[in-house]
Amino acid sequence: MVAYFSTRASVIDSKPRTLYASQMKPDALINMERIKRRQMIKMLGATSLGIASSSFFKLDASSQKNFNKEETYCDILVVGGGTSGVIAAIQSARLGQKTILMESGSQLGGTLTTGGVSFPGIFHAWGKQIISGIGWELVRECVALNGDVLPDFSVVPDNKTIRHWRHQIPLNSALYVLLAEEKCIDAGVNVRYYESPVSVAFTKNRWTVISSGKGTNTIINCSQIIDCTGNASVVAMAGHTVVRDTEVQPGSLIFTLDGYDFENLNLSEIPEKFHGLLRQNMFINSEKNNAPNNFPLTVPYNYVYVSGADSTNSETHTNANIQGRKELLKLLREIKTYPGCQNIRISGLKTETAIRETYRISGLYEVTRDDYINGVSFNDAISYSFYPIDLHRNGKTIHQEYLKEGVVAQIPLRSLIPQNSNNLIVAGRCLSSDRMANSALRVQASCMGMGQAAAVTVSIANRMGVSPKDVPVAEVKKELIKNGAIVPQ
Repeated sequence: MVAYFSTRASVIDSKPRTLYASQMKPDALINMERIKRRQMIKMLGATSLGIASSSFFKLDASSQKNFNKEETYCDILVVGGGTSGVIAAIQSARLGQKTILMESGSQLGGTLTTGGVSFPGIFHAWGKQIISGIGWELVRECVALNGDVLPDFSVVPDNKTIRHWRHQIPLNSALYVLLAEEKCIDAGVNVRYYESPVSVAFTKNRWTVISSGKGTNTIINCSQIIDCTGNASVVAMAGHTVVRDTEVQPGSLIFTLDGYDFENLNLSEIPEKFHGLLRQNMFINSEKNNAPNNFPLTVPYNYVYVSGADSTNSETHTNANIQGRKELLKLLREIKTYPGCQNIRISGLKTETAIRETYRISGLYEVTRDDYINGVSFNDAISYSFYPIDLHRNGKTIHQEYLKEGVVAQIPLRSLIPQNSNNLIVAGRCLSSDRMANSALRVQASCMGMGQAAAVTVSIANRMGVSPKDVPVAEVKKELIKNGAIVPQ
């Protein structure tokens, strides 16, 4: 069952330091130190030390009320600095567009970094690369700088002995954060962290976006918007229809464990449901050396499912995070009761529950399951996607449908454009698609491809003074190829 919403209304679906006696100093010595300190401050200048005469200490109630209120302008506003938003912002700025990237968190990368799914894929299909461009540029640089090795993509997965995820690429997520930010800054992107839009309005062929953040209230005037929120939140604010199913896939809270030796555990005394959990992150050399794609047989992470995880708003996202942490504590307390597991500890935990599914736009075209698994060709296809239908159900089962040999899915530009919209496009998992198709289209390489295509489209639209739907697809494809992307012909 699919729920439809006209989003002019609400779319909520629902060490202290201890000084010991032996360390205490005579009063005369303390006074001398105070004199020296005052002299030093006078020499260096109080302002350089960040004290005295600082306006921060002089703010009264009335001046704080209007603190850092501003109005600014840009050509392209990208909302959401996640998987697709980073790529979109870099591409837009590289094309000479004055670009703002608004991100509600403290770092870029989204699902790949904050969510911890730090193994993007899939960029290759049937021994051939199908997604490239800026996303691939970032991935390659991250692998090289971390001293890692790319998988052998000539080994074609057969979905039995060699599964599709063997072509995912484990990355150092912290390094990805640094590289993504560097590329944005180098391209000239104005990155604004801790900021979210609170209202949007389209008048006289321009957008007026009011955003709020830490100590800021900003009016942003822009020509085009790329909604990369994953939830189609800007599309909803603009009053366009967004859809979602009554049931949503569970989220995942990702963590790592330490303090155990898998080889010496007595698995016969430990419930089978924990065996896979214990094996994760154990990089066994014999397996690594024998693996045809240079990586272990298991993806290096652990997670707990979070049923109904929803990042639509602060309340639902808070609930998803709390539920995930609660489930992890429950798991930890239980597993430590088994032989050989008493010293297990959490060695890493991501700050947010990674979300698989929320709202999608009602676009000019909806990509269906049949379109996807049959690799239907579209005249306006601007990127590829390759991943099995991958629908997680109730945290217990996964419905998967693999593409037949030689089949690669395509993403039409129309699926990124909301119906009845102007100067607005989306990229990422909120594209127009049915639930089955979306379960495959949502993966990171596909989202990166969408982000670059969306940025090229709105950049051309801005130069032409038109909306994305009016941009000639041939021009989009030509520009994408010029910028290193692979485009269906």
